[in-house]
Amino acid sequence: MTTNERKTIDLEQGWDFMQKGITKLKNILEGLPEPQFSSEDYMMLYTTIYNMCTQKPPHDYSQQLYDKYRESFDEYITSTVLPSLREKHDEFMLRELVKRWANHKVMVRWLSRFFYYLDRYFIARRSLPGLNEVGLTCFRELVYQELNEKVRDAVISLIDQEREGEQIDRALLKNVLGIFVEIRMGQMDYYENDFEASMLKDTAGYYSRKASNWILEDSCPDYMLKAEECLKREKDRVSHYLRLSSELKLLEKVQHELLSVFATQLLEKEHSGCHALLRDDKVGDLSRMFRLFSKIPQGLDPVSSIFRQHVTAEGTALVKQAEDAASNRKVDKKDVVGMQEQVFVRKVIELHDKYLAYMNDCFQNHTLFHKALKEAFEVFCNKGVAGSSSAELLATFCDNILKKGGSEKLSDEAIEETLEKVVKLLAYISDKDLFAEFYRKKLARRLLFDKSANDDHERSILTKLKQQCGGQFTSKMEGMVTDLTLARENQTSFEEYMSNNPNANPGIDLTVTVLTTGFWPSYKSFDLNLPAEMVKCVEVFRDFYQTKTKHRKLTWIYSLGTCNLIGKFEPKTMELIVTTYQASALLLFNSSDRLSYSEIMTQLNLSDDDVVRLLHSLSCAKYKILNKEPNTKTISPTDYFEFNSKFTDKMRRIKIPLPPVDEKKKVIEDVDKDRRYAIDASIVQIMKSRKVLGHQQLVMECVEQLGCMFKPDFKAIKKRIEDLITRDYLERDKDNPNVFRYLA
Repeated sequence: MTTNERKTIDLEQGWDFMQKGITKLKNILEGLPEPQFSSEDYMMLYTTIYNMCTQKPPHDYSQQLYDKYRESFDEYITSTVLPSLREKHDEFMLRELVKRWANHKVMVRWLSRFFYYLDRYFIARRSLPGLNEVGLTCFRELVYQELNEKVRDAVISLIDQEREGEQIDRALLKNVLGIFVEIRMGQMDYYENDFEASMLKDTAGYYSRKASNWILEDSCPDYMLKAEECLKREKDRVSHYLRLSSELKLLEKVQHELLSVFATQLLEKEHSGCHALLRDDKVGDLSRMFRLFSKIPQGLDPVSSIFRQHVTAEGTALVKQAEDAASNRKVDKKDVVGMQEQVFVRKVIELHDKYLAYMNDCFQNHTLFHKALKEAFEVFCNKGVAGSSSAELLATFCDNILKKGGSEKLSDEAIEETLEKVVKLLAYISDKDLFAEFYRKKLARRLLFDKSANDDHERSILTKLKQQCGGQFTSKMEGMVTDLTLARENQTSFEEYMSNNPNANPGIDLTVTVLTTGFWPSYKSFDLNLPAEMVKCVEVFRDFYQTKTKHRKLTWIYSLGTCNLIGKFEPKTMELIVTTYQASALLLFNSSDRLSYSEIMTQLNLSDDDVVRLLHSLSCAKYKILNKEPNTKTISPTDYFEFNSKFTDKMRRIKIPLPPVDEKKKVIEDVDKDRRYAIDASIVQIMKSRKVLGHQQLVMECVEQLGCMFKPDFKAIKKRIEDLITRDYLERDKDNPNVFRYLA
């Protein structure tokens, strides 16, 4: 027998020793005078457990010690912890709970060290809950299950007190709520089910009561200020003592009660709702409205809808204002042509600028508001003013900016900026092809009559239009600008040709602008009977042009020509700046003193309308170069005309304007014709790729394809389909007349 054999410790004896250590620990926790554990004390207690667990059966007391470990906690909680918690209420109960929980964790830590050997072998082998877990379970089953509802209500009560502006101990709440998570070893289900659900319900009730009062008492901006402040405070609450996972749920509850429930009432408040804020330009309040309503589901839909209605109403008011001004002008007989329209376009640009600024400042460039702005502008930008379409008004506005002596006196930067804005407005106009045609007509006049103020601006707007509408939109206009540059070079060559061929000189200074037919608007080219002096000029230029190219045919457009004549009147000799038509008519009077209307018409070979226009300009307008019999204000086919040798004027050089032909009707006709071709091409293109297609789908695809240039009318498309059927491009399906087939 060896001497170092251990003496067997029986259960009772060993547990008595352990009990003393546990009692000492309880005393320390209760704050009773007890010396702290020394390392010897700890080693003695640990060794006792070790020995009792490593004795040979039946003296291995591992299972019994494991049970007693649990009983130690149960006994302490039942005898000491629960009574101390039951006698306290509200905040005092919470403080006691925090203290007791902290003590319990210390107790678990120490006891699990004393009984550590159990954890290593016995528990591990049998897959039992660990010592730490057993300790927490005791507190959970005895303290938490009994008190969690009281604790929850006390915490919620404190939160509500804080919402009412009272000061509370936030650290205490943080610690209490920490218990809900720690007691489940980091899992959130107790926190969520036993506390968070009730807290959210209470929050909803609290803010529902508040909102019901505020919505009656406060203006919309004041209400929103309060709502924003509440949301900020709730967020603050989360960061101080609630769990981070609660933030979204909490804010959603508050937003629902304060904003979703009362959204309609709030936005439509009579003197302070969204309409009023837009009317009074309350940028700060609108920004707040956007921030708040962007957080709730579909919250921005009603705001953007009100925004759209407001912008539409403002734009429509501008249209009405311009209409009224136009009708007043007719009544007053004031002929301020285009002034009112200029003002209208300028106001629309200002309106667009204002609401684009709102996009940045209030609505954070949200797509919903861009869509609303687009829809609003599309409504009133496609309304006409005093018989003029918006497409024409925009083209006229550009013309005024770009021509010499236009009504808009702007710096280069301002012109660039304004053109940029006009091009943005064009995006809202459905008849872009109509704008293009009007613009082209006006561009032609600027270029041909040297009215364009600056070539750079002309090219700049074409670049902007190209970016907005594509290359096809501007190709003709770019061709026109290029033509003018080539025409100047051509004129220089012609002058050189004249100086090299003195015999060819017609004795009159001649400037010819050669244009490419496809780029320019179509002009009437009548076979005007030119005076002999001018016939020589035409022949000379034709000979010169033959030297450059043999394959191009020149068509002379006399209606666009100008001419400087010397008029020898009795008072003094004057220089007259006239059109080629007017010059041809005046030169007839070099060989005849008196001519009848019909003689002039026959000799010039012009139409009635043109003869009436040019004779009116020479005999009934400001400068009466010809005397008319009878002396009335209108031209009739029975009139006679004589040269007015007594004519005089204070100026030595005068320009005699020829009233322009109203081209609006022709432009609209041209555009209609082009549209027919565009619809034809679109239908054929679609059918070529699809081969067979139903009527409805064909129409929709055609509208979609052409929508970037104009809004095709359904009736027009139907008409073009019928036309294409008669021309054997398509045929109707024999079984279903609403289905078309492509014929190759």
